[in-house]
Amino acid sequence: MQRIGGIRRRSRYKMTKPHKQKGKIQLRRYFQLLNDGDKVIVKAEPSIQKGLYHQRFHGKTGIITGRIGRSYKVQINDLGKMKTLILHPVHLRRI
Repeated sequence: MQRIGGIRRRSRYKMTKPHKQKGKIQLRRYFQLLNDGDKVIVKAEPSIQKGLYHQRFHGKTGIITGRIGRSYKVQINDLGKMKTLILHPVHLRRI
């Protein structure tokens, strides 16, 4: 059976902002600089789709392992497997 829909299906409320937080984002978050070894939380900024991840990784904690262009490589533990995500810095929050 073929699934219908894209990568953001069934995420109507998970990948949206609360009503009072809608609007422009801080440029400081968009251009934030992170170093290798920093611990970060993967939390989506729904207004920016560039460098967005699959919804199963929402809320996970990871470690910065490198940089590719403007994005960062984040290594996370997903049920015992180490996975590497390439994420835009606007979707990362430093712990």
